[in-house]
Amino acid sequence: MAHAHAHSHSVKRYTGIMDWLTTVDHKKIGILYLIAGGFFFGIGGIEAILIRLQLIKPMNDLVSAQVFNELITMHGTTMIFLGVMPVIFALMNAVIPLQIGARDVAFPFLNSLGFWTFLFGGLLLNLSWIMGGAPDAGWTSYPPLSSTDYSPTHGVDFYTIGLQIAGLGTLIGGINFLATIITMRAPGMSFMRMPMFTWTAFITSAMILFAFPAITVGLVLLSFDRLLGANFFDVAGGGNPVLWQHIFWIFGHPEVYILILPAFGIISEVIPTFSRKRLFGYSSMVFATILIAFLGFMVWAHHMFTTGLGPVANALFSIATMLIAVPTGIKIFNWLFTMWGGQIRFTSANLFAIGFVPTFVMGGVTGVMLASAPADFQFHDTYFVVAHFHYVIVGGLVFGLFSGLHYWWPKMFGRVLNETLGKWTFWLFAIGFHMTFFVQHFLGLLGMQRRIVSYLPNQNFDELNFISTIGAILMGIGVLAFLANVVATSRKPVGAAADPWEDGRTLEWSIPSPPPEYNFKQIPLVRGIDAYWKEKMAGNKEMTPSEPVGPIHMPSPSILPFVMSLGLFIAGLGFYV
Repeated sequence: MAHAHAHSHSVKRYTGIMDWLTTVDHKKIGILYLIAGGFFFGIGGIEAILIRLQLIKPMNDLVSAQVFNELITMHGTTMIFLGVMPVIFALMNAVIPLQIGARDVAFPFLNSLGFWTFLFGGLLLNLSWIMGGAPDAGWTSYPPLSSTDYSPTHGVDFYTIGLQIAGLGTLIGGINFLATIITMRAPGMSFMRMPMFTWTAFITSAMILFAFPAITVGLVLLSFDRLLGANFFDVAGGGNPVLWQHIFWIFGHPEVYILILPAFGIISEVIPTFSRKRLFGYSSMVFATILIAFLGFMVWAHHMFTTGLGPVANALFSIATMLIAVPTGIKIFNWLFTMWGGQIRFTSANLFAIGFVPTFVMGGVTGVMLASAPADFQFHDTYFVVAHFHYVIVGGLVFGLFSGLHYWWPKMFGRVLNETLGKWTFWLFAIGFHMTFFVQHFLGLLGMQRRIVSYLPNQNFDELNFISTIGAILMGIGVLAFLANVVATSRKPVGAAADPWEDGRTLEWSIPSPPPEYNFKQIPLVRGIDAYWKEKMAGNKEMTPSEPVGPIHMPSPSILPFVMSLGLFIAGLGFYV
């Protein structure tokens, strides 16, 4: 290590805010992603509560129809693109290099660039609220609703440019993690020895690589239609609005799996740790994940059963959609068998992980119902669909993210979150969630349509909407409990053990919390699945190193990614000014 100190003076280091603006350290970028994701998640949550407050009673006039359309559009867009994606990337940044025994990601500069482009794209989109009105065409922005005829303000322009910039950041991040996991695994860590979270991050990154170009092309074409008067989606000019639906969902359905697969990975780390057992059926879990990713690209038109594709297309997409339930079912049984006979500890992280399983199953079952084209004709654009995808995205992904945050918080920040507050977070959020969305299945079956600003009394909608709104407020209180936990914990001194759960199985638990800048003083030698657990069982206190102690070269910080992203932000604004 003497060499490392001898060389370190040549690298310029910053302090304070400049340190955060210039950092290329994956652990700090993970924290930046977490802060940005928390900020956007908060905005999306406020929009959701306003939507629910508007629908708490019949013929309510809390917000106007125009503002309601903007809230519906921005809530969906913010949550999917800006709220949960960065929290996924936060955990990937914080954990993946540690899990594979690497000192950093493959391209630290690109990692920083990915974060700043994402952040400025998200800020540009949300600026629309104060610059002439937010987009109002639904989060899917279907033409002709998103054409200049029906959305004459700049709202949808903010949507197209903002998402292109934010999506570029996500694409850069995905490519970086692919390269990192392929090239930077520690000696002995073959693909079939990688932790499950690393596997899901790897497959997610591959899906990002194939899915995001589709939405980018669509957004460029929509920009051309709006800013230059092109006719890609304009029927009068020979265009086709259904083309946008195909482009959007060729991205949009893989995006669902881009979001949910990392949550599967988190659950596959948390349940074995708190059951004191290795994951049941590891190899079947890996192949099921690959199969889900593969099939995820073959089901997009199940969002379009009512567009008139015809019986052959509808039948094929129905079958493909139902097939996806098979690998997902394999995972559910693997988690249940992992817990079977284990020494289960009900920590906050594990409560969210266990709560995830039945909740996600409910979302999956309604998904199979919607996969049947004749049934979908009835359910389409009702609250049944809203209930289904919230069970998948919130009941699945957000439960998974809360589980991961409670689990890896000590590794990221060196402090263990308060367990009592963590359990309050779980129960408030879980009860609020089921109150909000369970009743929406029945609202949908009773005929309540999506995206409507109000409804007439005495249609059997009144009580169910009231329950749904109370549930949403409870979920909000649950999120506030988590924030209170973060604030209270941050005031404590850093003092978490390297393995605070005492049953850590993977490499990240073999180094101090929080890790030093270089992660590993010596790159470890991996001798099997659950590498750290294997060493513990052999009676070793730490990992066997694969190299002698030597000089460590770490990348220099750079302000360039911030400046480049700021330039993109200003260029994006230039389209409207």
